[in-house]
This record gives sequence, C-alpha cells and structure tokens, in this order.
Amino acid sequence: MFLKGLVYMKEKDFDEWSKTRKESKVSYILLNGLLAWGLPMFIAMTFFVNDAFDESGLILSHVVINAVAWTIGGLLFGACTWYFTERKYKKELTKRTET
Repeated sequence: MFLKGLVYMKEKDFDEWSKTRKESKVSYILLNGLLAWGLPMFIAMTFFVNDAFDESGLILSHVVINAVAWTIGGLLFGACTWYFTERKYKKELTKRTET
C-alpha cells in the first residue's frame, strides 16, 4: 500500500514538474542536488559532525575529501531525484492520456 502512493502524482506536483522539466536537467541537478543538498551536507558534516579542526587549526585534507565526497553525492542526489520524478511524471502522463 505504501508503494502505491509513490506511483501517482498529485495535481500540484504534476503541474510543478511540467514546468520544472522544461528547464535544463543540468541546471536542476546543480541547483537541487549540488547547491540545495550537497552544499548544506558538506557544511554540516565537515564542520559540525566530523570536526574539521584539531589543536593546530583547520585540517585541509579533511575539508578537501569532504568537498569531493559531498559534491559527488549532491550531483548523484540531483540526478536520482530528476530520474525518479521524471519517471513518475511519464507514468502519470501515460495514465492521464489513456483515460
């Protein structure tokens, strides 16, 4: 029953995605994946959860490793979000055209 709710789109979501998908996939991934998810995760995980400082100051290697990891993670998050939302949209569009 839970998965059934993931298959269809509400009217508001359908309309919003219709507009969003007209924009570039790359800009969506950069904005929603990298900036809206990857950057906050980088800041939180680097400076608050995994302390990037020791008694001598900032641990640059720690920051660089986290920057690379969260950049990749943000891009993957954005790409997966695009892919799954687009898939759901196309299924909903097919359903709406059949009825």
